[in-house]
Order: sequence, then structure tokens, then C-alpha cells
Amino acid sequence: WAATACVVTGASRGFGRSLARLLAPQLGPGSVLLLLARSGDALGELATELRAGATGNDTGNGTGSDTGSDTGSDTGNGTGSGTGNGTGSGTGSDTGNGTGSGTGLRVQCVPADLGCEEGLRRASAALRELLQDASFNRLLLVNNAGSLGDISKSFLDLSDLQEINTYFSFNISSALCLTSTALRAFGARRGCSRTVVNISSLCAREPFPSWALYCAGKAARDMMFRVLALEEPGLRVLSYAPGPLDTDMQLLARTRTGDLGMRQNFQNLHEKGQLIPSSVSAQKLLQLLQEDSFPSGAHVDFYDI
Repeated sequence: WAATACVVTGASRGFGRSLARLLAPQLGPGSVLLLLARSGDALGELATELRAGATGNDTGNGTGSDTGSDTGSDTGNGTGSGTGNGTGSGTGSDTGNGTGSGTGLRVQCVPADLGCEEGLRRASAALRELLQDASFNRLLLVNNAGSLGDISKSFLDLSDLQEINTYFSFNISSALCLTSTALRAFGARRGCSRTVVNISSLCAREPFPSWALYCAGKAARDMMFRVLALEEPGLRVLSYAPGPLDTDMQLLARTRTGDLGMRQNFQNLHEKGQLIPSSVSAQKLLQLLQEDSFPSGAHVDFYDI
């Protein structure tokens, strides 16, 4: 993938980190990998690793809360653990050049909290600056960042408007704003391709008790990106559900979920070794992108592949 502008949100840990490590070797001369997350320190560590050329061999399960890469499987017996953008802070962007692989790939970091206006403005400004470069012939945007919300609460416990609006602002509105910003900055160009990936979940399609915010957010994002695919037939749009991932946030799912039956399901997944390493699921997403045969707007689950 030469001359590719690749953007991954929630990139510092978990699924996002694993995916970034797999994508880096695929990006050819003239490419840029832009990594976004709240945790500036964790982003910097990943960028240093990628610049050193230690890519494509992620064997870890991914931990921490920067992934947003939670998601359920089509088996109906569990979901992963959506997370936030990170927990750290930081300003500015790291624009160091090269990964040590000889491809000319540049890795840039933008520490930004997508749940607040300032962070979203910072991320949007970085996208516009990057994508004004007319030398790119491919755009790949992966909307990975997301959060679980308070899964200890039932539907009837959710009456705080600020809590609800804050959740949807981060999990829905920020993905919409970043995607529209990127696509306006990288408009349709002859001979160029644009692909948008939404990290989805089984929860986008099936209800889970105690997970009202999470299910609603994932369902809304899936529909939002289906609309994008319909409006922009020249785009490639994919919602990918990576399965029940083995991350720290899965620990939250099996210890804090209010519904006891759901909590037991998550515990069973862990005890039976049925959680999926982030790197394994990320490899399946990479396979989908390489084959590029999915119908635009489709929802594809880890277990479908």
C-alpha cells in the first residue's frame, strides 16, 4: 500500500495497538501512520517501536484501556470490552520519520481525548493537516476508540443526562466528526481509494442486559456507517466485530457487569480459554482489508471469516 494515509484511533493498547503493528509493514513508500489516543506516553512507546521496525509480529493479547476494540462474537455468549481512548495526557504530535524498515513510512502521534471538544478539535486539525498532502493515493481510517460505559447499571438506573450525553458524544459523535473531517480533507480523487473501518460488536445486533449504553452506541455506529456507504458508493466501508478479546477491559466485563447471568458468561469465556488475543483478531481484519471483497457497509464478525 504505497502512498497511504492510515489513521487508527484508540491506538495505544489492545486491539488498536495490535492492528497498528500489523498495518505498519503493509504501508509502502510515501505512507504515514497517524495514531490517536488519550495516552500520550503509551502512543509514544508504540511509535518508537514502529519506527524501530518491530512490526508485524504482535503476539500479545493487548491490555489497558486504550483500545475501544471490545466486541462481541456472533456466538452470542459474550462480548469484548470496549474501552476509552486512553488515560494519559499530552499535547502536540510526534512526527518522527521512518520505521527502520526502509519503506519511508512516517509515524505520527496525536494525544487527544476524543470525548471532549478540545481533543476532538486537536485530532481533526491533525487529520486536515495530514490529508492536505495530494501525494497520497489511499486513505484508511480505522475508528477503533470507544468505551463500555457503566455496565453495573440497568436501563432503569440510567437517568443522568450528562452521563448519557457524554457517553454518546465520545462513542458516536466523535467517530462521525472524525470520519467526515477525513473524507472532506481527502476527497474523491481519480485513481485513489478510501476505506473507512468501524470497530463494531455483536452488541450492535443483539441486546445484552446491563449494557444499554454500549449496545445502543454500537448499533448507532453500525447504522451511521451503513448510511455513509449508501451516500458515498465510491467509498469502501466496513464494520468489523473482532470477537471477545482478551484485554483488561474483558476483566471489567466479567467483574462489573450488573446482570449476574451476563457476568457468569464472561467468566466462563475466560475460564475456558475462549477469549481471543487482540493480535489474532487484528490479523483477520487485515486479511479482510487485503482481500477487499466485502460489500461496502457490511458488518463482518471475527467468526464469519
